[in-house]
Amino acid sequence: MSSPKSEAVFDLVKNSSLYREYLAEREEILRHKWIESEKAGRDIGFERALLDWIIKYRSGWRDVRAKAAQAEEGDRTEAGVS
Repeated sequence: MSSPKSEAVFDLVKNSSLYREYLAEREEILRHKWIESEKAGRDIGFERALLDWIIKYRSGWRDVRAKAAQAEEGDRTEAGVS
């Protein structure tokens, strides 16, 4: 059984932008693992998919996410939303 304090900490963590970025990146890695496993005709494993994705796609993926976040922030600023 968890305490109210540990539940509050978990809520704080799961609502943090860092945790959301981790989940989004993990989803992309799992998608890459599935695609590459299909191409190979076998499960390539998470570690291989992770390393391959980092080398080939992570930088571009992060750039796209950063631009989208900036655009969203700009939209909120123009709308007067904090």
